[in-house]
Amino acid sequence: MPFSPKIKSSQKPKRLAVKLNAKGEQFVLKGHPWVFSNSITKINDDANTGDLAIIFSKSKNKVVGLGLYDANSPIRIKMLHSGMEKVEINAAFFKSKIQKAFAKRHSLLQTNTNSYRLIFGENDGFPGLIADVYASVLVVKLYSEIWLPYLESILHDLQQTSQAETVVLRLSRNLQNSKAYQFTDGEVIYGTLEDEVVAFVEHGVNFSANVIKGHKTGYFLDHRANRKQVGEWSTGKTVLDVFSYAGGFSVHALANGAKEVTSLDISKQALEIAVENGKLNAYKGKHKTIAGDAFNALNTLIKKNITFDVVVIDPPSFAKQASEIALAQKKYAQLAALGEKLTAKNGLLVLASCSSRVTADVFFEINASVLNAVKRPYQLILKTFHDTDHPVGFPEGAYLKCGSYQF
Repeated sequence: MPFSPKIKSSQKPKRLAVKLNAKGEQFVLKGHPWVFSNSITKINDDANTGDLAIIFSKSKNKVVGLGLYDANSPIRIKMLHSGMEKVEINAAFFKSKIQKAFAKRHSLLQTNTNSYRLIFGENDGFPGLIADVYASVLVVKLYSEIWLPYLESILHDLQQTSQAETVVLRLSRNLQNSKAYQFTDGEVIYGTLEDEVVAFVEHGVNFSANVIKGHKTGYFLDHRANRKQVGEWSTGKTVLDVFSYAGGFSVHALANGAKEVTSLDISKQALEIAVENGKLNAYKGKHKTIAGDAFNALNTLIKKNITFDVVVIDPPSFAKQASEIALAQKKYAQLAALGEKLTAKNGLLVLASCSSRVTADVFFEINASVLNAVKRPYQLILKTFHDTDHPVGFPEGAYLKCGSYQF
């Protein structure tokens, strides 16, 4: 079965000789995947997005790294290889990276799970490229035009490695407005897709994802292990799932025999998906939904003196840029305080953050400060980070942290 002819590129990438300032060179030598524009001191030719940047050391004129040039980003060079070892950037290079990434997911795929992240951007050697698998559907999301000249071989190897029957291409907002691509967001470029909502399994629990219109690639796979754990803690319990989106924590709780689950999200459409995902599994408990702003809704529940045995608060990123960090920390403190008030006697409070700019240490310190001030005995029984299909290859690649507090 052939891929869409659109993935073929007529662009022939040039080889650029690049020199960096001392700080930029040190970052490259340490294996950091980003080179910012202000680190570049010299380029030997007019550079276009997708050109191969060969980085030479300042003093000895030896190659210290290879990357792809991105004219449209302050991260001007996305690194593919660091070090003085001689490497050719070609189809075989990318195929090897894909196979290594797949091998890291081997243990996860031995569980009753057929959904996983095959490529996690920079962390797997593919800056600006994400590849998620939902059963037999591979969803590739691009965040940079650097991949256009290399797309044909990479997509072929991703499909071969994952054995996907269908490949969907998703584009970031910037790329949707780009003239460099002739694709549309959500385009099926290999095989066929009868329904944009694709069913998949996560640790034995049934879910679905809209791979054409859903957020990111259709679902958030990074919390998989945390969802499984919360599910196991929820048997016979009442559960509140805040910022529930498509009901990840809610559905695991229901499937594991929770007495009652309340999903809270600002999006009515997301709550409808959560209810439908719940119905993909056999469960006896009640599934309630609350549509509204989380902070307002939590305060309303507190005023009604309602508590839950298990409270999960997993908000979207509050700090997309450095200027938002202080406000993000304030919001995390507010959520910890609200969550504590809603957690029943001997209950469990699960607090998560996906803001990479708020470090794990700071996040756990915020939670501890809030909970200690309440003078209510508790124990931090579990700290978790990324699941195995979201390996962390550089400091900024770490974003997910989750703490479980037993009262």
